[in-house]
Amino acid sequence: MTFAVLSTLTASAWAADIPSTARAVDDKYNHLKTLQADFSEIYRGAGAERTESGTLVLKKPGKMRWEYRSPKEKLFVSDGKDVWFWVPGDRQARRSQLKRLEDLRSPIGFLLGKTKLEKELRGLSEAPDIAALESGDEVLRGVPQALADRVSEVVLEITPQDWIRRIVVEEVDGSVTEYRFSNQKADADIPDERFRFQAPPGVEVIEGELGQ
Repeated sequence: MTFAVLSTLTASAWAADIPSTARAVDDKYNHLKTLQADFSEIYRGAGAERTESGTLVLKKPGKMRWEYRSPKEKLFVSDGKDVWFWVPGDRQARRSQLKRLEDLRSPIGFLLGKTKLEKELRGLSEAPDIAALESGDEVLRGVPQALADRVSEVVLEITPQDWIRRIVVEEVDGSVTEYRFSNQKADADIPDERFRFQAPPGVEVIEGELGQ
């Protein structure tokens, strides 16, 4: 068998496996009721780079709570309808309707119950040029249907257990936001109150654009 034929067969095998991987990821996340994880968020753009970290909690349908711990505390929380953003110590918190929010964190909140990777990421394919964080993981890329006017490509790193370890979002302006997830825990009992923002005394909630 020639090298060219072997390469073609290997590529075909990888391509044929992508639908299977996508379905396995869909099945895992669509059957979850809640998900907790530690996260790191890395932003690169305009000659700058920043890294933040904290904990993420998701609950079906569409509820999410991002608690940033480092380098400073921030809270980004949604009850599935409204979103609040607050920096502890600030006298104002901002609120926006989730459906009007063009924020890269928002689609992640809908992983539970609505995931269909091959539909949401057009041209889903292997990304052999991108090194996996962990040996044995599979790295895929696709063009998102949502936020298409803002996002040019999404990269997913999938573990052998079908968890999403990493999401890399490349925007049309060349900036890149990377989310890394660890210690993922499924189906803990999480009350809805965790996804509502109760303004502390002296903090005013105003409508407007959310912070970062």
